[in-house]
Amino acid sequence: MNKQHCINTAICTEYQKLLEDCQSALEIWDSHRAEVCTSRLVGKEAGDELLRLQAKFARAYAVLQRHPQDCPLCQMVSTMEGRDSRNSWDAFSDSTKYV
Repeated sequence: MNKQHCINTAICTEYQKLLEDCQSALEIWDSHRAEVCTSRLVGKEAGDELLRLQAKFARAYAVLQRHPQDCPLCQMVSTMEGRDSRNSWDAFSDSTKYV
């Protein structure tokens, strides 16, 4: 998990819930996909179930990705993170020439 996700989950409980929902949907889809592959299940029912689980994950991921655009807390974190990144870059870059 990157730094931005860690900060968002620490501050925004809705983001934390959406992240957990997304992770859960991914794990269920991945588990079922592995089960289908190892047992060599074929047929419309197995394919339909995989597509349903994939769509569920895709929806959860899309909601998670859209959330920071609509959430004032996440926007504040993003703004603060941007300032921190610029400040840390300024600390490492100066105009001194070393010859």
